[in-house]
Amino acid sequence: MVPTFEQFLYPFLLSLKDGELTIQEMRKKLIKYFNLSEEDLQIRTKSGRLTQFNDRIGWARQYFRRALLIEIPKSGTYRLTTNGKAFLKKHPNSITIDDLMEIPEYAAFNINHKPHSGNSSVATEEILTPSDQLEKAYNEYRDNVAAELLDRVIKSTDPKMFEHLVVELLVAMGYGDKDTAQVTQYSHDGGIDGIIYEDKLGLDKIYIQAKHWKNSVGSQEVQQFSGALAEKKASKGIFITTSTFTKGAISFAETVSNQKIILIDGVKLSQLMFAYNIGVQSESVFYTKRIDNDYFEE
Repeated sequence: MVPTFEQFLYPFLLSLKDGELTIQEMRKKLIKYFNLSEEDLQIRTKSGRLTQFNDRIGWARQYFRRALLIEIPKSGTYRLTTNGKAFLKKHPNSITIDDLMEIPEYAAFNINHKPHSGNSSVATEEILTPSDQLEKAYNEYRDNVAAELLDRVIKSTDPKMFEHLVVELLVAMGYGDKDTAQVTQYSHDGGIDGIIYEDKLGLDKIYIQAKHWKNSVGSQEVQQFSGALAEKKASKGIFITTSTFTKGAISFAETVSNQKIILIDGVKLSQLMFAYNIGVQSESVFYTKRIDNDYFEE
């Protein structure tokens, strides 16, 4: 497990105590300090762009530069400033963001920081890097929109419209296309609400069951869907509902022989609709950027 960002602060500064280091040398020292495994080093941030380890180092480096505690004597190399040596001496065991806030230059940079108090629950919260904060805020925004989206689907669609919505979503996800995906006739569906042909010749098919329900879907309904698949001599099925699945339904889908049945409940459905732009539209697009170190090392 990769330590929190705030836990990186003290060993980062400590690694420079005996002189300047390249970023590669610092990484080796920190890996040894935290006793990190190869698995730990592969853990990525929620965006997937960086490893947590490199992300923590990058932000610690920026924060210490803002606080005038480290400097760059040459490209890719870091060392303590006179202030940095004094700060490390003042904090010989640990360093927190609150400690950095004692430095006027850093306090001016991080004006939104709220100091921890011993009686506050904030004291137990993990300090997040700015990239982590962005991702957390985005995830909260996404989850709120997805929850509203599910509520709209439940209240504003009837069962037949829901079947069309489900097929449209699966096509958007890359299963078949609008010419090879279809909703079955309502009165003669035989337990199958939609069919997606994975290829133009229809050699492989995915069968769909869509339940616009408020109550949980139980094992009986999933077993009936499995039976409908068996009648079609099919091995692939997707069961989607606006509600939830019981433990029995989930267990049956996971253990049924010779069939692959995927269950998608209302929460997962709304998340997929959000991700593939079904029932939503984009308002703003933001890009995060980082320094291109290669540019400055040419």
